[in-house]
Amino acid sequence: MAVEGPAIESTVSAVSSSPLEAAGLSGPPIEGGADGALIAARERRVCNGVSPWLAPLAMVLTQDLALPGFFSRVMVRGREHLPRSGAVLLAPTHRARWDALLLPHAAGRRVTGRDCRFMVTRDEMAGPQGWLLQRLGCFPVDQGRPTLASLRLSVNLLERGEQLVMFPEGRIHRHDEPLRLHQGLARLAQLAAGQGVDVRVVPVGIAYGQPVPRPGQTAALQIGPALGVSQGGRAAAVSFTAELAASMVRAEREARKLVGRPLP
Repeated sequence: MAVEGPAIESTVSAVSSSPLEAAGLSGPPIEGGADGALIAARERRVCNGVSPWLAPLAMVLTQDLALPGFFSRVMVRGREHLPRSGAVLLAPTHRARWDALLLPHAAGRRVTGRDCRFMVTRDEMAGPQGWLLQRLGCFPVDQGRPTLASLRLSVNLLERGEQLVMFPEGRIHRHDEPLRLHQGLARLAQLAAGQGVDVRVVPVGIAYGQPVPRPGQTAALQIGPALGVSQGGRAAAVSFTAELAASMVRAEREARKLVGRPLP
């Protein structure tokens, strides 16, 4: 499941450098009542929300069957850093497709009482897989030209105090190379902050016993302290992205130690 950082970068930059009316994000934060119904309507236009019957079933299949059946052990450290309320953006390293199953195990409904809402590519929303993802709270972002509908929904979900997941690297990186993040997450967080939303960005390091996970190996997630985001322009986004990258590296370094594969 490739969740996009770069996918939203260009559009968010354009929106944040012009009046928020362009994205339909002006005005006070949206809360409850009729405004809550508006959020629900916007959500239905982009995805199907979180199915009350399919999501619990998927949780059992993945967390109780798939993960224990594939990995000998899954270690999670730092859960005390996960906010239990308010807007959250999880910012994990991206090392394998298993990342998308491990994150709900580490920070999902059983731990925080809320779901992980993934932003995924449009390609992954096609066919039977797309049918499933649409009902698990995922919503698509076009890699080349993200829609304002997706941006509005992202900000609305943060206003509602939900937990979104975005991989700031934009794609899977299996080899030990310098961490390079796109600014999409920072710019999205700035948009939400501009609406008066206190967004907490939580860095997560994910590690496996080998670059390509194999059955019977261990996996580990290290959750780092949450970072605050304030309003600002491009320079502030660059500065925050650098701070986030350093936090993600620290988290991944600890996760790699847990699986016995220290970073060089």
